[in-house]
Amino acid sequence: MATLEKQVMVVGIDDSEHSTYALEWTLDHFFTPSLGFNSLFKLVVVYAKPSASSAVGFAGPGAAEVLPFVESDLKKIAARVIEKAKGTCISKSVSDVVFELVEGDARNVLCEAVDKHNASILVVGSHGYGAIKRAVLGSVSDYCAHHAHCTVMIVKRPKIKQ
Repeated sequence: MATLEKQVMVVGIDDSEHSTYALEWTLDHFFTPSLGFNSLFKLVVVYAKPSASSAVGFAGPGAAEVLPFVESDLKKIAARVIEKAKGTCISKSVSDVVFELVEGDARNVLCEAVDKHNASILVVGSHGYGAIKRAVLGSVSDYCAHHAHCTVMIVKRPKIKQ
């Protein structure tokens, strides 16, 4: 009997609640074994670790002394984010997951992960920034929606009703 090769779903994560929600939502809707089916997707979870120089954002006197400390902190954050994602997957009984930690700008890292894995779907969370903040900070989800070579699903947290 021939087996179908699973399509790849890449989920981009960071250290935000929005990212955690997007991963949980994806696991609940596409991977949870309790739904009574074997997922049609192979899951790849990707964290883009910023470089120390991009995180510091300045050059000049003193920058070289600060970079090793920033790099150390970024590595600790990356390890914590990956461990939290692993814990989320374990808590949802999803074990067939590939975790990748890649240094670089999240926009580029996620689009490159899509190409590398020939992904069918890229899932990202939405921080819900307004137009001005999005213009200043740049939107990973907006960039990926326009540049990733696959379907992009942007998962938004429901608004809390007062």
